[in-house]
Amino acid sequence: MTEKRHSIDVSFLKELDRFSFMVRKRVSSVYAGSRRSIHSGKGLDTRGYREYHWGDEPRTIDWNVYARTEKLYVREFEESKSLTNHILLDASNSMEYSSEGPTKFEYGAMLAIGFAYLVTKDNDKFAISTFATNVSFSQPKRGRKYLLRAIDRLAEAETGGKTSIEECVKQYEKAIRSRSLVIIISDFLDDPKSIESAIYRLSVHELIVIQVMDKTEKDLQVDGLAKLTDMESGEELQTYVSKNFQKNYQELLNEHVYRIQEACDHVGVDFYQFSNDKPIFEAFLETLSSRRRW
Repeated sequence: MTEKRHSIDVSFLKELDRFSFMVRKRVSSVYAGSRRSIHSGKGLDTRGYREYHWGDEPRTIDWNVYARTEKLYVREFEESKSLTNHILLDASNSMEYSSEGPTKFEYGAMLAIGFAYLVTKDNDKFAISTFATNVSFSQPKRGRKYLLRAIDRLAEAETGGKTSIEECVKQYEKAIRSRSLVIIISDFLDDPKSIESAIYRLSVHELIVIQVMDKTEKDLQVDGLAKLTDMESGEELQTYVSKNFQKNYQELLNEHVYRIQEACDHVGVDFYQFSNDKPIFEAFLETLSSRRRW
C-alpha cells in the first residue's frame, strides 16, 4: 500500500450537497452536460428565432409564431455542453508549512477536492494537477470513482521544490483543449511578475485564484531572537524580530498580496485569500456566496 503522506479530512463534503457552483463565463466543449455553450444547437433554452430555410428540420418550426406572422421561423437553442474544471494545486516545499493544524498543502487539497466534488455533482470533468518547478499532470475525467482516486492521490502526493508558477502555467495551458474553469491554489510565494504572467495567461478561461497562507505568515507572531528558515531554499536567517521588523514584514506582505489582487481585478478574475486555520466549510461558503452576488 502506498504511504499516506498527508492527512486530508473530507468530512466537509456532505455540507456542500446543498450548493451548486456558479459559472460566470460561457464555455465550449464537445461533451454533453449541464453547462451553456457559446454555440447554438439543440438544447433546453431558446436562443432566438430565424427564418426557416430548406433543409431545416420541420420539428424545429415554431407554429405559434407562424400563426401570428404567417411566416415560418425555427427556434435556435443554446446547446448544453459540459465544463472541464482544471485545478492546479501548489505542491512546493513552502506548502508543507503549518504552525498548527493542516499544512497549507493539506488545506489547499481540501479546497481542490471540494471544487471537484461540486463539478462532479453536475457530471462535469475535472483534473487536479500538482505543481512546483514542473507540473504533475492529471487527465480530466468525471465521476465519483475518479474523485475518490483523486483524494487518495493527493494524500499520497510528494511535495518539494521551489514554486515556478509562470513556467508551470506555460506547461499546463497546452493541455487545456477548450475554454474551461481553472482554479489555482497556492501560497503564491513567488516573484510577482511570474504570478501576474500566470494570471494573464489563464484569464481567457473562467479563472479563480486562491491564496492559502498559515496564520503566522499573515500575522508575524514572533518576538525577539528567532531563526527563520526558507522552506524552498533551505536558507536560514538568524535575526531579531522587533516591532519595526514586524511592521516592515506586514507592509511587504500587503504589497505582494495587493499586486496579485490588482492583476486579478485587471482581467476580471476572482481572488480569495484563506488562512489554514479558517474552517474549510466557511472558506467555501465565502467563495460560493460571493459568486452568487455577481
